[in-house]
Amino acid sequence: MTNYPGGYTGKVIHVDMTNERVSEEVLDREIPGMYIGGVGLGTKLIYDKVLPGVEWNDPDNRIVWGLGPLNGTRLAGSGTFCVVSKGPMTNLAASSQANGFFGAFLKMNGFDGIVVDGAAKGWRYLYIHDGIAELRDATYLLGKDTYETEDILRSELGNKQLSVCCIGPAGENLVRFAAIVANKGHVAGHNGLGAVMGSKKLKAIAVSRSKFEVPVADKEKLNAVIKEQTQTLREQTMKGGLFKWGTAANLPNQPDEGTLPVKNYTTNIFPEYMKYSGEYIRTHFEVKPSPCWACPTHHCETIKITEGPYAGYEGEEPEYEQLAAFGPVTGQPDPGAAIMLSILGDRLGLEVNESGWVIGWVMECYEKGLLTKSDTDGLEMTWGNVEATEILLRKIANREGFGNLLAEGVKRAAEQVGGEAVNFAVCTLKGASPRGHDHRAKWDELMDTCLSNTGTVEVGGGFLQPEQIGQPPIPSLRNMHDPWQTPLANALGNGRRQFEDTLCACRYCFANFDRSLNALNAITGWELSKDEAMDIGRRIINHLRVFNFRHGLTKDMEAPSARYGSTPVDGPLAGISVMTHWDFMKNVYYQLMGWDSKTGKPLPETLRKLGLEHLIADLEKTSS
Repeated sequence: MTNYPGGYTGKVIHVDMTNERVSEEVLDREIPGMYIGGVGLGTKLIYDKVLPGVEWNDPDNRIVWGLGPLNGTRLAGSGTFCVVSKGPMTNLAASSQANGFFGAFLKMNGFDGIVVDGAAKGWRYLYIHDGIAELRDATYLLGKDTYETEDILRSELGNKQLSVCCIGPAGENLVRFAAIVANKGHVAGHNGLGAVMGSKKLKAIAVSRSKFEVPVADKEKLNAVIKEQTQTLREQTMKGGLFKWGTAANLPNQPDEGTLPVKNYTTNIFPEYMKYSGEYIRTHFEVKPSPCWACPTHHCETIKITEGPYAGYEGEEPEYEQLAAFGPVTGQPDPGAAIMLSILGDRLGLEVNESGWVIGWVMECYEKGLLTKSDTDGLEMTWGNVEATEILLRKIANREGFGNLLAEGVKRAAEQVGGEAVNFAVCTLKGASPRGHDHRAKWDELMDTCLSNTGTVEVGGGFLQPEQIGQPPIPSLRNMHDPWQTPLANALGNGRRQFEDTLCACRYCFANFDRSLNALNAITGWELSKDEAMDIGRRIINHLRVFNFRHGLTKDMEAPSARYGSTPVDGPLAGISVMTHWDFMKNVYYQLMGWDSKTGKPLPETLRKLGLEHLIADLEKTSS
């Protein structure tokens, strides 16, 4: 650990699945200062080894679990981990984060991350304990869902203080939108990272809590940050909102904003919406706190359905996006049914947003006669049909019958059906689907999703807070339907979210940028400024962007599908279209980001400013 800042162990686990060899590698000394960790670490490690022409399911693709310097401390939410790879939905860069305990326990074993490449002949899982990592046979775990896998490993290894990160049947069967699930409800889902894990025949990673103490440069300063953070989080929990009612706390406001996604974007009217609010769910069903590492809030809970046809069903309480996917997106009015379907999706290891959009697409195609029972294996795919949805999710996860087509994701499934069905797919032209809002009322998030490097939002949607990063307030920020202010806000804010994803800490626990910097500086001994932090985030964005151009990105791919960019027919934004301004907005954003307006590529001077001049030659070799 000599010459490494506080918060770092100086080593990562390297797993060569092809030769079934596990080794320790020294962390590159430039990474802490240039990239910090998390998504930054993953970006550096995939760029250097995943060369142009390597597909997402190629053994030469690598998948990285990256940690940051906050992991394993007593800071609330510092159990987060980040997974980075080349993802199957876009066949470009993928990055996703999840909370829980995995990040804390891995750091407590003395590691800053895990790098996995190659592909094993047989199924294996990785067991990390007491600073040791070993591959073990996982054949007996095949076909087990994520809950079963965790329970079996927890019992077999005889350790209650264990965090299991695994895939379900969806990952085993290389469903393009398979997710990685940790601690039964913390999901790294976007861009099919579970399928990458499955392509390597890695069923799970089990990490036991160990005794390594994370080095901290200034313990007194860190204790002051912890005290302030804990007090703030407890006060916020008492007031209500997210920390009391979960991520569906603000759902009652969405119909008035036009942001509730209803019936595959065919309408904005959903009369039953109040039954999906966090307050309704937590006062009508049985919930118990299930907090992440060191967290005092009630953000995460377990839930038991106490009424309706699914009474008795229990598991992790769904997040807002799960409720949206299996409620309004598919025209399904029963929150109990949505909870059941959400838990089932986690157990199967399916990413929830793509699951909802693909089911919603099927239901609209079925309603309009583009798909019939002969196509759907006899399933009556009418709006809100819970039983048919449950069967179809299982078919998708196992690539059975009609589910094999849908396992490719909505964009590819729609293209294979062809005709008018293509116009019903809610997705970006890169191939991924959006998060669970109607982005036609959130131009900033629609633009962010389409131009993101990783298949999901990069700027941060609701986390746009320019004043926290030293920028002037943007008057129209809460009414983001302005073709000039939208790209301006996104360009000003881009960098913050990726910087935060280098720290590997829950965004809800670190909503205050100053506190994030204070925590980082206390741990590392640095005096990093806001501008320097934003530069690190922008360095990662541009590094990922060069990676994507090397792997086939073109400017034309940075746009929404016909339905995703369509004009709402009803609701508060009826008749207001983003697409009339799209090319203008995109060009403004490119210019503000320091990218060529003709190609979308980072300009040489932009790369030089960020210390990425070594990427210029790589970028010049890519086609325009």
